[in-house]
Amino acid sequence: MKTTRPHAKERELVDAVERGEFESALTEERLKALQNIAENTVRKDKRINIRISNRDLRAVQSRALEQGIP
Repeated sequence: MKTTRPHAKERELVDAVERGEFESALTEERLKALQNIAENTVRKDKRINIRISNRDLRAVQSRALEQGIP
């Protein structure tokens, strides 16, 4: 794979970031809002019951284990 070198303007921006000339625009209020959104996204608040065959259950469990899902 061929690598490309950054253009002069890109290099200037990288250098400015490395010198600490830029600050994050993320405020404490926005960070808290994003954390709240993330928590609500992964909240498990519903339970369902389904009936499936043992073979299908083992397949689902095996697939989950491969992907690191309990």
